[in-house]
Parts: sequence; structure tokens; C-alpha cells
Amino acid sequence: MPLRFVDFPSDPNSLKSVPGDYLVIYSSLTDGKLWCPDCVAVDDTVQSVFGNNDGPSALIVYVGQKADWKTPSNQFRGEPWKIQSVPTIIRLRDDARLVDMDIIHRLHGFVEDGFNLTGN
Repeated sequence: MPLRFVDFPSDPNSLKSVPGDYLVIYSSLTDGKLWCPDCVAVDDTVQSVFGNNDGPSALIVYVGQKADWKTPSNQFRGEPWKIQSVPTIIRLRDDARLVDMDIIHRLHGFVEDGFNLTGN
């Protein structure tokens, strides 16, 4: 399946070598739900693009609980990812990004542009 999940990796640098096309950076789950309302708002779009077996591959990465994410020292705020907001989608091939509500409006074109980068 093209959409996989990883919960708060111990080393964010390890995500540079994951097999896949995209990283989807989300808030972590609290009682089975994303604590970030923007993550909840974009999730249907993310699922529609990456949740199909014939779609591009993506890895959902959870950045921690709200208190963890809000600290300036959160491991995703530094190198190599420099995430400033959740949700963020990173195209691994060229480090291009979509953030917040741009995901709803631009994700389909963003993925099409990614296919064009490979000549597919």
C-alpha cells in the first residue's frame, strides 16, 4: 500500500532514506484522533491521493503531542526537515513542500508535478 505510518522516529534524519515519494507530516494521535484541526481538515484529501494502491507512495510521520510540537526544540523543527507547521507534505525528490490548507487546494497538482519530474 502506498500510504504508511511511522510514529515519532527517534532520528528524523533516518526519514531521508525511506522508500517512497512523499512525507506527510502530521500531528500525533490523541485517543485515536489527530490533535491538530488543520491535519484533520486535509486528511480526506491526503487519503484520496495517497491511499490508493496505484497512487504515489507516502509515509505519514507524526511529530508528537501538542506540547512536544510547540517546543522550539522539537526534532522536526531543526535539520534536516525544518518543519514550521503541521500539516506539511514534502516531495522527497526535490524537497518541495505544501503546507496547511494549500494541501487541500494544490495536492493533486503537486503530485502531478512530481510525476513530471521523473518523466512518468
